[in-house]
Order: sequence, then structure tokens, then C-alpha cells
Amino acid sequence: MIKQAIFTLGDEKYGLDIMDISTIEKTTSVEPKAALPANFKGVINLRGDIVPVYSLRRRFGFEDIPYDEETRFIIGLVNEMPVAFEVDRVVEILQIEDDLLYTVPEVTFNKDNIFMKNVVNYDGRLVIILDPKKILTEQEQDVAQNVIKNLAKKEDNEAK
Repeated sequence: MIKQAIFTLGDEKYGLDIMDISTIEKTTSVEPKAALPANFKGVINLRGDIVPVYSLRRRFGFEDIPYDEETRFIIGLVNEMPVAFEVDRVVEILQIEDDLLYTVPEVTFNKDNIFMKNVVNYDGRLVIILDPKKILTEQEQDVAQNVIKNLAKKEDNEAK
């Protein structure tokens, strides 16, 4: 049995294993950074850490929408870098029996859906369980890590 954080993007439901999540935060002020790839909205300061904000809406081809009371940042680690995954709404934390999880056939994978880990039938609808380590492309990870490193250096220099 595994626990999943079920969230929405538009009318679709997705999930992330709670073991891959550090925290779920309400939205806060996002500082845009031009050096970040297009799927990033910018960065936030989360309790002293610079965390890039990644738009799952952009990654999945949805249009951006304004933040509202339900918008959340799901904070997880991608190769030891904290990332705030922006989602429309966190619906619930759900315990799912292992036999209800279906592995996505590898034959269906391409660069646009490699992040799909499992599929589960939830309330008569299919929910795609995501692998946070595969959502960002390698290039996105590299650029984001460099931007965060440079921002941290800049903050250190300004503090001196």
C-alpha cells in the first residue's frame, strides 16, 4: 500500500507518492528568472532556501492560469535539488492498494510522457502517478541547478 498526494491540473487528476514530497505549500510570491527554462515560473524563498517553481501545466501543455486560494506548491527533490511543482489544487492524500496500481507500458514512453510511473483507477477515473525524478528534462535540471547555485553565491556575496 502506498500513499499518494492527488492533485488536479485543469480537469485531470494526477498523483505523487508522498515519499517523494517534502511539503505542500500555499503559493507565495514567485520571482521570475529569465535564465530558467520555459517550464519554470521563477524561484521562491522557502524558509531561507531558493527553490525553483516548475509549472506542471506548462510541462503538460496546458495554459497558465492565475493563482487562486487552491493553488499549491508540492515541494520535492529532483536529484537532490528542491523543486516546487505548481499544481492547481491538492485534492487529498489517498492510500492505494498495490494491486490497484498499473505500470505504464514502456512501449508507450516518449520524451513527452517519460514521467508517468503508474496509473490507478480512482473514483472511476484514471489518475496518472508521476515520477518526480523524470518530470524535468536533464537540460532543465542542469540549467536550474546552475541558476540556483549562482543566486545562492550572489546572496552570499551580498550578505558579506
